Amino acid sequence: MQEYVKIGKLVAVHGLKGELVLEHSLGKKTNLKGLKAFFIESAPQRFLPYFLESATGKSDTESLVKIEGIETRESARPLMSREIWFRKEDMAAFSSQSAPISLLGFLIVHKQENLGEVIEVIEQPHQVLCTIMYKGKEAFIPIHAETLLKIDKRQKKLHVSLPDGLLELYTGS
Repeated sequence: MQEYVKIGKLVAVHGLKGELVLEHSLGKKTNLKGLKAFFIESAPQRFLPYFLESATGKSDTESLVKIEGIETRESARPLMSREIWFRKEDMAAFSSQSAPISLLGFLIVHKQENLGEVIEVIEQPHQVLCTIMYKGKEAFIPIHAETLLKIDKRQKKLHVSLPDGLLELYTGS
């Protein structure tokens, strides 16, 4: 089964020819050269491909995209505010090594205990929250200067020091 990663969303229509502004968390200016398609979730775990005609990098967080079959401002409007997903291998190819989204799949380690694999990264102004499954429950692990001890990219591990009681909030113990 194909794995998909949410990388951003379509936030605005640009111009009269159906171009859209993609706000993304790839961490670098990109024209998405070589990307054939991205995906929009049509139903839970059902992804429809949208094929790219062209893309232009505007900034580290925005790209202008032209989708096949979308030729007018009016035909682009229904796609506004839709979340955009990449195949996992495309996300790895197009994201910056320093972008928080590149932490997907890393194992979080606290006091020599493997807590879980990062399944989602939520960027906030002063920290990043990594979502993991901890003892069968969804848990949010804050990553910032006070909690992050070490990033081991080779072994794909995040070593953290978490506040006392944080994990117990999720397990009820």
